[in-house]
Amino acid sequence: MDASSHSFRKMNGLGNDFVVIDRRADALDLPAETVRAIADRETGVGCDQLIALDPSSEADVFMRIWNADGGEVAACGNAARCVAGIVAQELGRANVTIETEDQVLGAFAGAGEIVTIDMGEPRLAWDEIPLAEEFHDTSRIELQAGPIDAPVLHSPGVVSMGNPHAIFFVDDADAIELGRIGPMLEHHPLFPERANISVAQVLSPGQLRLRTWERGAGLTRACGTAACASAVAAVRRGLTDRKVTVSLPGGDLAIEWREGDGHVLMTGPYALDFEGTLPPGVFAAAEPEGQGV
Repeated sequence: MDASSHSFRKMNGLGNDFVVIDRRADALDLPAETVRAIADRETGVGCDQLIALDPSSEADVFMRIWNADGGEVAACGNAARCVAGIVAQELGRANVTIETEDQVLGAFAGAGEIVTIDMGEPRLAWDEIPLAEEFHDTSRIELQAGPIDAPVLHSPGVVSMGNPHAIFFVDDADAIELGRIGPMLEHHPLFPERANISVAQVLSPGQLRLRTWERGAGLTRACGTAACASAVAAVRRGLTDRKVTVSLPGGDLAIEWREGDGHVLMTGPYALDFEGTLPPGVFAAAEPEGQGV
């Protein structure tokens, strides 16, 4: 079909916003240049991530994910809730499955646009996260930001939820200049695939406050995989219970690191903001110079 007439949904999970494109019936090429053009908040539609729905032989749908910088990633918890909501409505049932680059997620779409995603088991080994060097204990690794004798951040826990996360536990999450420190740590040589950088404040055994610098997207109002990773990191250090509320700038997520099977469950809302047609200009970015769509 004509790419410039392709429709989209604009959705969000706690303010973490997405452009969702359905490619199950009509193929649409999405090179990095086009992704960046669609994600541009001034000249495109604007989003943190671009999501494509593709056919799947293993699940109800295949979800592909690109960050705003055009880089493809394997996981996005907030987007998974949005996709689960779409598919559950289409199929007329609450339980649906979503295939991603490296796993199949189970989801339950409840009443009031609340969805629970089974995010699977966290990956905790240094070479699964991955890190560039070996650490036997990834609950607390040697990494810091700031003066060597008075670091602003130090000793993060590192976890992969399908994407790498470094979580620094701090006394006051709002006091950290994450917009300045986040980009430096995202690109630290210790993270060969870059990393999502979070600061977490323990409010009680059942609640964390979290802020995240998301690789390829920047400061975000919510990051579902970061909420999951922070809960896992907090439990590993004996800071919280296995069931916690993670309070993000965009709202709260309920996270459980289930003891029986080690799976992480994430429960929270999703919302459809509006629907539209992709502007032709976003496809010009991927065309050779001098040619149009």
